[in-house]
Amino acid sequence: MSNLERLVDQAFSDLKTTCGGVRNDYFGLIFLEKEHGLRREKAVNQIAFGGNDYGIDGFHFDKDRRNLYLFQFKFTTSHAQFKESLLRLIDSGLEVAFVNPNTDNSKNQIITQLRSCMVENRALIDQVCIHFIFLGDPAEAERSQVLDKLREDLENKKYLIDKFFGEKQVTLVVDFRSLSGKVGATTDQKKTHIYNLPIKNMFSQPGPNGEVMHVGFIRLVDLHRIFKDMGKRFFERNIRYGLGSGEAVNRAISRSLKSIVLDGKEFPEVFAFNHNGISLFAEKVDRIDGTYHIVAPRLLNGAQTVTTFADFFESNADNSKLIERKAVAESLFVLCKIITEASQAFVTTVTINNNRQNPVEPWNLHANDMIQLQLQDKFREDLGIFYERQENAFQNVDMEEEGITEAKAIELVKLAQTYLIADGNIQRLSNMRQVFEDDNIYNQVFNERRLKADTRAIVLCYKTQFRLKRLINDILDKGYNKYAYAPKARFLLWALLCQGVLNDGNLQSYSDEYGKNMSIAVDFTDYLSGLATKYCRFLLAELVKNDKYSDKFSQGNFSFLRTNHAYEYCMEIAYKKWKWVQKKLTK
Repeated sequence: MSNLERLVDQAFSDLKTTCGGVRNDYFGLIFLEKEHGLRREKAVNQIAFGGNDYGIDGFHFDKDRRNLYLFQFKFTTSHAQFKESLLRLIDSGLEVAFVNPNTDNSKNQIITQLRSCMVENRALIDQVCIHFIFLGDPAEAERSQVLDKLREDLENKKYLIDKFFGEKQVTLVVDFRSLSGKVGATTDQKKTHIYNLPIKNMFSQPGPNGEVMHVGFIRLVDLHRIFKDMGKRFFERNIRYGLGSGEAVNRAISRSLKSIVLDGKEFPEVFAFNHNGISLFAEKVDRIDGTYHIVAPRLLNGAQTVTTFADFFESNADNSKLIERKAVAESLFVLCKIITEASQAFVTTVTINNNRQNPVEPWNLHANDMIQLQLQDKFREDLGIFYERQENAFQNVDMEEEGITEAKAIELVKLAQTYLIADGNIQRLSNMRQVFEDDNIYNQVFNERRLKADTRAIVLCYKTQFRLKRLINDILDKGYNKYAYAPKARFLLWALLCQGVLNDGNLQSYSDEYGKNMSIAVDFTDYLSGLATKYCRFLLAELVKNDKYSDKFSQGNFSFLRTNHAYEYCMEIAYKKWKWVQKKLTK
């Protein structure tokens, strides 16, 4: 037992009858005593024992440094444990602590203690530091796509802190720290991103649960200004990165900008008529002195418009016509919807539906789902493989910075197909759009149990699809006329190969040797060839001889090869012959 564990156990034993809570709550108590030198009688009043803490496990005000510290403690090496705490802090924690402390009479006593400390020292606090303390490596927490998104959402709540301090400028600092003192990258947010915009003809529409949609016309130059100021963060809620100037949509926008701004062939008012409009999410929208104050905006739909306008400005920076007709460029408006007072789930739904009108595939619309972020973390943390959930994302990745060691990415649609194949649901592969358009099917394919599966086994099944042509040829070599139908059984063969791999007694050995990278070794291909020719070939032969399918087979109707029933029959034979059982990529 480590000295830390001994101290935590002793504190829990000494105080559990008076303070309550669980053992892990006392990790924070020991931290305050050791890190900030607090006496125990003071520290116990600055730690949350028990629940309903709104994501705040502890606090401390350092008068010398003029810092107010808010803590979240996890007595574990796993940074993934911060997810739920961050969500509570984002959804209501900061609001309860800084704006509406009296909305919940059952809140943990720590919220009352924190509020008293803040009110008493309001004039002395220059910086609010939110520290996430655990036993693991902060660098790994920094690379997590899930924590990165949630950290950004937390930083967007700074306006609530600003509201408490009024005119006083207070900096917000958020970081992940190990107990050893190692610190991850620190974000130092001195300001809340607030933009004063002259939006025309603005009106609002209430939603079913307090959400608000503001609708008006926004200038392209103002969107460009936000993008230049916020950079890629402006796009964090979007489904993909910019598609590039070669895409039809972007070419059309570029031609329109040239015609209006440089050539003067069209009136600037026409642009808004010809454009579908854009959508934003913002923490808050206020009308002040004739302009609209937009707090922490994020683009939900319209990345192509913003990036194309930016490219147009940059490529024509030295063009005298752009300089002469600057006023025309500044008079270009687009329809804009701004969503506020909305939950994360509601914003995700809005993002999906606002992008349906564009030439976007249904799988792109799920790029920012929490399960997709978690899968991206899983592949990176387990194997250093990039999971390309956003279209065109891999080409923009700094591999060293992101901790990626493999030169090839796992793609979203191919991963979905791999899950379906391992589930034995080969019929679904004929209509992948439905998989992503039907929420019930999508949630079955991408469920939380996937996160607990052996990542190496997933990679083995995933890589198998890239050798199917070779494996089909290997089967044909055993008798072309006898197995001429094999190319029609492509998905069925893939599914049977995956089951052969997953049922292999040497799976752990193969996982270690071939499942840790994206390369397809010759030895692995030879192993798959052995499965295809010695096992799967036999199953296919038995299938076409079955009375249920023999008539269709003789008539040249091979559609049955793409059915779940055919797969299930093959697995029945495989169980009788080799004791294969259905194994899925879950746990």
